[in-house]
Amino acid sequence: MSAVRLDGIRIAVVGGDEREQEIARLAAAAGADVTAYGFPWPEGGIAGVTPAASAAEALRGARYALFPIPGIAADGSLFAPAAPAPILPGETLLRELAPGAHVILGAADERLRSAAAATGVTLHEYEHDVELMLLRGPAIVEGALAEAIRSTRVTIHASPVAVVGHGTIGSLLARALVLLGARVTVVARNPVQRAAARAAGADAVPLEELPAVAARAAMLFSTVPAAVVGRDALAGMAPGSLVMDLAAPPGGVDLGAARELGLVAVWARGLGRRAPVTVGASQWQGIRRRIEAIEEGRE
Repeated sequence: MSAVRLDGIRIAVVGGDEREQEIARLAAAAGADVTAYGFPWPEGGIAGVTPAASAAEALRGARYALFPIPGIAADGSLFAPAAPAPILPGETLLRELAPGAHVILGAADERLRSAAAATGVTLHEYEHDVELMLLRGPAIVEGALAEAIRSTRVTIHASPVAVVGHGTIGSLLARALVLLGARVTVVARNPVQRAAARAAGADAVPLEELPAVAARAAMLFSTVPAAVVGRDALAGMAPGSLVMDLAAPPGGVDLGAARELGLVAVWARGLGRRAPVTVGASQWQGIRRRIEAIEEGRE
């Protein structure tokens, strides 16, 4: 049992998708006073959670604001596909929070960091929490495979497949593709990651060899949140080949160039929503640990 009670602590859950439904439900079940806006509202509501008419109303007076993990878009808006308009967490919105409030989210951009500094709000980012990424990783991999099956006319089995990056998600994806019988080549800068990929049954090459690997690939998956898969790498791929970017914003693939080249381009944001109960529960574990640390003065 946790030593920290959440009874009466005001928490606002703003943006997101079905995962945030579960996060809000679990926060309310833990005793928090929860308001919510910007994610799909389920029929029948969520026990203990109060829906708000706007992001400002949801945030008003909250000690904690929970923003989605998929990251902030190029225009500065939160990931909130169900919201009627973009949610821009600038100074105006953050001033709705209680004094000394905290925002817990996947990753902030410079605009949000600036707004937080100006309003005295503390940001807590958990995009790179390896434990949480491993817990949610299987749902992301399953979602990526389902999207690949929908978007291609060839089997994964026996197809030449490139996986760019071999971090938490890249390694899980490469392993699953190997087990499905794909001919997998991992492209990674880090020699230790390349060695791990080879140990798991894939080929592995440095990033400089990406264009040659892409030219042979029926499918290319990028998990690197930096611009590494550009037009030069994509130009050799056969029209109709799949290019999927699994990275958080700003992403790692020039999807515009991919479409111009006749490739099937997919930005697979929010794949964790494939299993929202599982992923939402794992995210809540990490969020609650951070709230407890803050309340105990450890963070």
